[in-house]
Amino acid sequence: MNTKKLTRYIGIAMVLGILVGYFCHKYAQNEKEAAQIASYFSLITDIFLRMIKMIIAPLVFATLVTGLASMSDASAVGRIGMRAMIWFIAASALSLLLGLALVNIFQPGAHMNLALPDAGMSSGLKTGDFTLKAFITHVFPRSIAEAMANNEILQILVFSLFFGAALSFIRGKGHNTIYNLIDELAKIMFRVTDYVMRFAPLGVFAAMAAAITTEGLGVLVSYGKLIGEFYLGLALLWAILFAVGYLFLGKSAFRLGGLIKEPTLLAFSTASSESAYPKTIEALTRFGVPKRISGFVLPLGYSFNLDGSMMYQSFAVLFIAQAYNLQMSFAQQLTLLLVLMVTSKGMAGVARASLVVVAATLPMFNLPEGGLLLIMGIDQFFDMGRTATNVVGNSLATAVISKLEGNREVPAETADASDEAPAEQAASQHA
Repeated sequence: MNTKKLTRYIGIAMVLGILVGYFCHKYAQNEKEAAQIASYFSLITDIFLRMIKMIIAPLVFATLVTGLASMSDASAVGRIGMRAMIWFIAASALSLLLGLALVNIFQPGAHMNLALPDAGMSSGLKTGDFTLKAFITHVFPRSIAEAMANNEILQILVFSLFFGAALSFIRGKGHNTIYNLIDELAKIMFRVTDYVMRFAPLGVFAAMAAAITTEGLGVLVSYGKLIGEFYLGLALLWAILFAVGYLFLGKSAFRLGGLIKEPTLLAFSTASSESAYPKTIEALTRFGVPKRISGFVLPLGYSFNLDGSMMYQSFAVLFIAQAYNLQMSFAQQLTLLLVLMVTSKGMAGVARASLVVVAATLPMFNLPEGGLLLIMGIDQFFDMGRTATNVVGNSLATAVISKLEGNREVPAETADASDEAPAEQAASQHA
């Protein structure tokens, strides 16, 4: 489907979903009936997201392996990885600092004056296994079949590093059969992606309708100030990220912004980074980023460069402290920043990851875990913004690292023309 048309259809689907959800919520007899109606919408969204998940593992494996195998310089992998991690750590620190600064300026929870909840009250989220040790162990797969079945991006990346290095070695001996097969697999997966993305507007419509049917537009009014301040913070973060991107990419940074509109809108409306992954790869290819770089940096970013999620975590922790009139000193807030810098790296593969990180962090600072219930009801609206921000941050990171590697970008007229190209044409521009 034409990229510009698909973006337009997704936008229309979001508006229709909000309208349909509003009327369903309004005319539902009670909360139980509203939840039942929303479950039918969620069925459509779940099917769409399942179709997305079925292509993620083979797509990541094929693009990453062929990219690594095509690198003639073995040191390039380490160099790209080091540059990526430097960017990720800097972006994470920036996101956390900005979140802490804004929540101190706006004081969104300062006037709530809530009594402390019972000591036994819990958010209901499982945080027991959420440790740095568990994360490091989890990085290394017990089985590549299990990793692919569970869409464990970081585990697939680790296996692909070994597989790609071995494939590069045997290619040097003149054996290209396996490489050609995997390269063809990548092209096939991009065609499958094109088929699946035709259902995106329907999935977006259902996701928005389900959220509004359950919560209603009233929740946006009640929590409007908090949501508005968070989105203002995200807007500032976007501005800073694009400003930094401009230092490396020049005016092309804004062209990149135009190319990633579709995956960003898709991530926002479905609150799923996975749904945006195939289109993000395609957009970066049109921008001129070789797949050997995008196929390596993007999966790494999914675990280590979640800019929107990190801002949300610092924002949420301080909001809960303010709501219960619990003061956190500058030293405590600095410690919070350092703790989140480490614990947030274990988000990969954890359901409702940002909420789990916040729930695990609250007891460390003697803050009530039950306070998370204050924002769990509207987390869907936070999740939409932070997921879209994660896509933007990872796209900019990948483009900048590609520039630092000395890869020339595609001329503007070529990029514009490729908006009309099918997905498999993007796949054929393999580096």
